[in-house]
Amino acid sequence: MQMRVGYELIYELTQQTPMALMLNIHQSRAGDIVVPDVMVPEPYVSMRTYEDSFGNWCTRIVAPPGPLRLSANAVINDSGQPDPIALWEPQHAVEDLPDESLLFLLGSRYCETDRLSGIAWDLFGGTPPGGQRVQAICDYVHRHITFNYQEASPTRTAWEALQEGSGVCRDYTHLAVAFCRCMNIPARYCTGYLSDIGVPPPHGVMDFAAWFEAYLGGRWHMFDPRNNAPMMGRVLIARGRDATDVAISNTFGPNILAGFTVWADEIASPETACGS
Repeated sequence: MQMRVGYELIYELTQQTPMALMLNIHQSRAGDIVVPDVMVPEPYVSMRTYEDSFGNWCTRIVAPPGPLRLSANAVINDSGQPDPIALWEPQHAVEDLPDESLLFLLGSRYCETDRLSGIAWDLFGGTPPGGQRVQAICDYVHRHITFNYQEASPTRTAWEALQEGSGVCRDYTHLAVAFCRCMNIPARYCTGYLSDIGVPPPHGVMDFAAWFEAYLGGRWHMFDPRNNAPMMGRVLIARGRDATDVAISNTFGPNILAGFTVWADEIASPETACGS
C-alpha cells in the first residue's frame, strides 16, 4: 500500500532564531519513498542538512522574526502488514553484546535506570529472558499508565511516569526503555509517524508517535507499549537514547508553537476509491 505522511508546524518568533529540526523520514526507509518529504519553509529560509551521531537526518535553519510555517507532504510505500512480533527472540549476555549497543544500556535524561533498577528486578526478574521479558515489560507499562493527552508534559521522566501513572506515548516508551535497560536489554527510543489504518474509530488527534527497539537475537526489534498490539503504517523518523535525542525541533530563542498538524493516511487505490 501507499501512505501520505507529513506535517505543518507554525511558529511565532520574536527575533532571528536558529533552529535544528528532525523531521525527515529515516534513511532506513529511503528505498520506500515515492514522493520525498522535502521541507517547505514559509517565508523561505536557507536550509542545511546533516546526519547526527545516531544516524538521523536533521535540518538547520535561521528563522527570521515573525510567523514561520514549516511543512512537508510525502508518499511512501508500506507493506501494509502489522508490526512483526519478537516474542521468542533470545536475550544476550552483556559480555556478548556488540560495542555499539552498550550506550543503550545506560541511564539517560528521561530514563533513570539508577532509580528504577530495584523495581525492575522485583517486577521482571522472574520472567523468561529475551522477547518474553520485553513483552512482560510492555504489558506492565501498558496497564500501569493511563493515556491522557491533556496531562502531557515535556519534562516527565520514566520515574515520574511510574509514580503518576498517567501520560502519553513518550511516557510509556521512556518507562519501558528504562525497565529494559535495568534488565540488561539494550533499548533505544524511536519516533515517527503511526497511522490509524486498521484501528476502529473514533481516532484521536494525529501526532508523532513514540515506540522503542530492543536488541535481541542479534538485531533490533520494535515494541510499542502504548498500543501494545501490532499496528500498521509505522514510519520511522529518528532513534536515540530518549526523547532528548529525537526532538522534532530545538529552537534556540523565544518562540510559540502556534500550529501543529500531522497526518499519516493510506492512499486509496483506484479500485478502492470506486468501491470495487
